[in-house]
Amino acid sequence: YITHTEAVVSTQSTGDIFPKSGTIPPPINITPRAPQDLELRVIVYNVQEVVLSDTSFTGEKMSDIYVKGWLKGQDKKQKTDVHYRSLNGEGNFNWRYIFPFKYLPAEEVMVIKKKEHFFSLDKHEEKYPVTFVCQIWDNDIFTPDDFLGLLELNLNFMPKANKFAKSVSLDDLPDNDKGKPVPMVSLFDQKNVKGWWPMYEEGGPGQPRELTGKVEMELEILSKEDSEAKPAGKGQEEPNENPHLDPPNRPATSFLWFTSPWKSLRYIIWNNYKWYIIGGLILLLIVAMIGLFIYSAPGALSQKLIAQI
Repeated sequence: YITHTEAVVSTQSTGDIFPKSGTIPPPINITPRAPQDLELRVIVYNVQEVVLSDTSFTGEKMSDIYVKGWLKGQDKKQKTDVHYRSLNGEGNFNWRYIFPFKYLPAEEVMVIKKKEHFFSLDKHEEKYPVTFVCQIWDNDIFTPDDFLGLLELNLNFMPKANKFAKSVSLDDLPDNDKGKPVPMVSLFDQKNVKGWWPMYEEGGPGQPRELTGKVEMELEILSKEDSEAKPAGKGQEEPNENPHLDPPNRPATSFLWFTSPWKSLRYIIWNNYKWYIIGGLILLLIVAMIGLFIYSAPGALSQKLIAQI
C-alpha cells in the first residue's frame, strides 16, 4: 500500500470590522521595514603589550603579529599584513577594513540573507546584533597560527575607548571581574570612535581572563551616500584616503628571516653573537700566528746555527 504525507500550511491574519454608518479610517501600511545600507570602516593602527608566544633559534621571545576582524554573522573575515619579529609585543599596521551591511534601526540588528543549506534555492533573512570581532594572531609558517587575544564590540553598546594605551585594562570591559561600571557609547550615535581597547584570552573553568594585548583602532559608521562621497580602499589599497594611511613605521628588525638572509645575518646573527664572532676571529688570528711561528721557527733556528758554524 502507499501512504501519503500531507503538507499543512498555516497562515495568521488580522482583520478589522467597521459599521456601515461612520467614517472608515485609512488603511495602515504594514509593509516590513526596509533595512538601511550602511558601511563599517575600521582602521587598525597599532597593538601593544601583545604576549610573545614564540622563541627564535637565538633564544629571543617574539611574535609575528597580525590582526583579524569581521562582523559576527558575516562569513568574510579580513586581516592585516604581518608585523614580523615583534620583540616587545608592539605591532604597527595602519590597515583598513571595510564591511558593508544592512541595518534595522528600530530593532538595532543587522540583516543578513543566507541560504538555509547548500541546495536551497531561496535565501532567508537572519538578524544579528551588530558585533565587531577583533582577534590578534601569531603567524606561523610551518604550523597552525597561534591565537593570542580577542575583543568583541557590540556597536550599539560598546565600552568607551581610552586615549592612551597605558591606561587600558580589563576593567574597561562591561563584564569585568570587579563588577565595575564602565562608560558605554553607541557608534551609531557618535558615528566615529577612536582609541585603545584591551585584548584578552578567556581563562579555563573558574579562571579569570588574561590581558594579552592592547589595540588602537578607529571605527566609523557611514551611510551608503556618505561612503560613496568618501571613497576608501581596503588595507592600504587605492583610493587610500578618508583618511590617508601611511605605511607602518616598523623597526628594521621586522622581517621574515628566510626571505632576507642579509638582514638575518645583521640583525639576528650579528646582534646576538657579535662578541662570540669577534672573540672567535681573534682566537683564530692568535692560533694562526702561533702556527706560523711553529712552522717557521725550525728553519730560522737551523739557519742561525749554520751561520754560527
